[in-house]
Formats: sequence, structure tokens, C-alpha cells
Amino acid sequence: MLAVSFVIIAGYMLVEIIGGLLTGSLALLSDAGHMFSDALALGLALVAFKFGEKAVNARQTFGYKRAEILFALFNGLTLIAIAVFIIIEAVERFKQPPEIAGAGMLAVSVLGLLVNMVVAWYMLRHSDTEGNLNMKSAYLHVLGDLLGSLGAIVAALLLMAFGWKLADPIVSLLVSLLIAHSGLGVLKNTLHILMQGAPQHIDQAALADEIRAVPQVLGVHDLHVWTLTSNRHLFSAHLVLDGGMTVGEAQSVRQAVERLIQAKGIAHVTLQLDAQNHQHGEDLYCNGDESEAHGHHHEHGQRH
Repeated sequence: MLAVSFVIIAGYMLVEIIGGLLTGSLALLSDAGHMFSDALALGLALVAFKFGEKAVNARQTFGYKRAEILFALFNGLTLIAIAVFIIIEAVERFKQPPEIAGAGMLAVSVLGLLVNMVVAWYMLRHSDTEGNLNMKSAYLHVLGDLLGSLGAIVAALLLMAFGWKLADPIVSLLVSLLIAHSGLGVLKNTLHILMQGAPQHIDQAALADEIRAVPQVLGVHDLHVWTLTSNRHLFSAHLVLDGGMTVGEAQSVRQAVERLIQAKGIAHVTLQLDAQNHQHGEDLYCNGDESEAHGHHHEHGQRH
């Protein structure tokens, strides 16, 4: 799927470069630049998927799944960089509007719109553009191109109908702002994941209350929820139980809590069991001082 989209985008990018140079249209040249970033984004997304399939090893105990997030981060940065470049060029054209061949610009733009519509439709049908952040960033690149083509069509029509040369930089400026907005959104999401932020759909305080409501759970602390990669969330916490419970009873409680957490869409759950009379911190979230928060022995606890 990504390979097909890559070939289509890369091929039409060359058409837009030639068309932009022949017509003198910034809208076409800026869209060609965005097409280049699209081709790069799709190529990197393909590499990320292949890289993520590498097996887990002693050095990379979670495998290489997070390569998806790193590539998505790069794609977000390229979206912003392209938007800045277009803004700079548009400002220059406000000062000295060049001669533009409106008919040629319109023809290339219409063709570009059709190409981007096909690629966007293909990606929607054959990939996870919502759940997978890497695919979403690549898809946003394509949508940005689609908007660029629409903008170029509008600019070409205004130029042909009214001779309004400023339509080209104005439309380019508006499209660049939309591209920058998309890039910032991707950047925000990827940085949140890289900073070990909690998934947006998880209310940690409410989840802690649900855990405390499980029979025989006396408390919960040092709770962590984070995202490894798109749609793969992890959880760890300490459960406080009655120290007089048997191993079997404690395991039954642990399993009940584990099922509760997994029902929230968190597949990987790690729970440490602490006895009630066991010294432990009371903070729900770990304060980062491991020597104090975990200043106790673990032979009384169990880990899963």
C-alpha cells in the first residue's frame, strides 16, 4: 500500500516541478515541495514498518516498535519546515508578483488534485490513518498536498478571470498555515509519547479508584501508564494487600486487577504486590526518588 502511494506521489512530484517552472507559479512549486515531503514521509513510513518488524533482543527488550514514533516526529517537523518555506516565498511574491501562466497552472493543479484524491482514498481504505501515528502523519502530508492543489486551482481561476497576481501568494500562504497546523498536531502527539505521557483516553485517577474498589485491594501507589507506540499501551503499579493472604489469594486479586486494566485497552500490565505492613510510599504517582519511594525490600512482594 505504501509502496504504491510512494510511486504515485513521486511521479506526480516531477510533473509539478516541471509545471511550476514553466508557468512560474509558486503555488505549484510549493505543492511540488510538499509532494517531495510526501514521498519522503511515505518512504520513511515504509521503512518504519519494516524496522518495527525486527525481533526483540537483549538490547531492545521492547523491539523496534517505537521507530514508528520517531519517523512520525520527523514527518511532523518536515510539515512545519515546508510551511515556513512557503510563507517566506509568499512574502517575497507579495513584494514583486511574477508573471504566471494561468492556464498551464490550472491544468497541472487539476491533475494534482485528482492524484492526491486517489492516494488519500487508497490510504484510507488500506491503512490505519487514525490509530497509527506514523500512517496518520503520512496521510496528513497527502491531505496537505490535496489542499495545495485546491489552492492552486483557486489561484489559477482568479488569475485567469481577473488577472489577480496576488492570488497565488495569498492562497499559498493560507495553505501553508493549514500544513503548519497539521505538523504541530503530529509533533505534539509524538512528543507526548516520547515523554512517556499517559494515553489521552486514560483517566489515571479514575482508574486508581476502580482498582481500589476491587475486593481485598487496600491501596495502590507508584502508578504509571504510558504508550510504547500507536495503540500499544503499558501499565505498572504497586498494589497493597493484606499481608496474611496466601499466594493463591494474592494472585487471584492480581488477576482481577489485571483484567480490569486490560479492559481499558492496555495490553501489557505489570503489578507488584506489597503487604499492608510493608513500608511504601503513599503517592499515587512516583515522585522520581527511587531511593525513598522504594526504600524497602521486595521479598514480601510478588511481581507479574
